[in-house]
Amino acid sequence: MKNLRRMRMMVWLLLGMLLAAGVTSGTVLAQNPAETQAPGQEKAALEKPRPVGIERGLIALGAGLAIGLGCAAAGYAVGHVGAAAVGALAEKPELTGRVIVFVGLAEGISIMGLIVAVLLWLKM
Repeated sequence: MKNLRRMRMMVWLLLGMLLAAGVTSGTVLAQNPAETQAPGQEKAALEKPRPVGIERGLIALGAGLAIGLGCAAAGYAVGHVGAAAVGALAEKPELTGRVIVFVGLAEGISIMGLIVAVLLWLKM
């Protein structure tokens, strides 16, 4: 019972770290490249700085949440699928191919979150 509590605490800690990484990456995506240039560099003639407003901030927050929650959900899914996979492989080692497919499907959740974040970033 004590090990189960410790494992749950580790899972929630990792989920929190992934969520924080997603929100941080969303704020990095929100930066305007024109604003981060060195003082001595000149801006290109055709480049117009994008205005910073509530719309851009909400898009960045949405992109960060898409990555963070997608990774958190994938971690949760892989944890449960992986635990079931180890039990299944202990009884029938010939199920290795199917187990890899199921774990890959669980990882697909994070890839979908990344795709949503990239689409939101392109909208900015």
